[in-house]
Amino acid sequence: MLRREGLEIIQDLITNQPVIANLGPATFDLHASGHRDTNLYTWGAMGLASSIGLGVSISNPQIKVLVTDGDGSLLMNLGSLATIARQSPKNLIHIVWDNKMWFETGGQATHTSTGANLAGIARESGIKKIKEVSDSNEFKLALSEALTSDGPWFIHVQVEEPNEKRNRPEVMVEENLIRFRRALLNSD
Repeated sequence: MLRREGLEIIQDLITNQPVIANLGPATFDLHASGHRDTNLYTWGAMGLASSIGLGVSISNPQIKVLVTDGDGSLLMNLGSLATIARQSPKNLIHIVWDNKMWFETGGQATHTSTGANLAGIARESGIKKIKEVSDSNEFKLALSEALTSDGPWFIHVQVEEPNEKRNRPEVMVEENLIRFRRALLNSD
């Protein structure tokens, strides 16, 4: 499965729910799949998408909050899984696209390429709602369930990385945050 297929599924299943994307290809693909005011692109914040998503979910308990993370990014902040489990926000859906590499920094292999199991780490951290998927049909079913039931959810998705260059979207970093905050304040 390609990440962009998963992001298109997300766009089809949600309305105004915030989506926080980690830097690099997850951000590029999210923007390409359909820019929305409730998308937050976290350039320069490697490892922090899960923590940002946790904060957004705690401060907005009335709406589902989706985080699209990468394996390399999450590996830089594994402690966020224990914090998510401890805080246990019912409205958080943490999606991890696992391409087994730090694509943005040169394609170096991550620990998942040699056996680290992020779903297992999430489980051992105390997150109870976990799905592991590898194709678009499985992902759509997992996301549909997560959107209609309490979490927190951790959805681990095996993805292939297409061999193509992506261009950074023309969304300014400061405007990105201002737009996102305004959209959250106006969502009821």
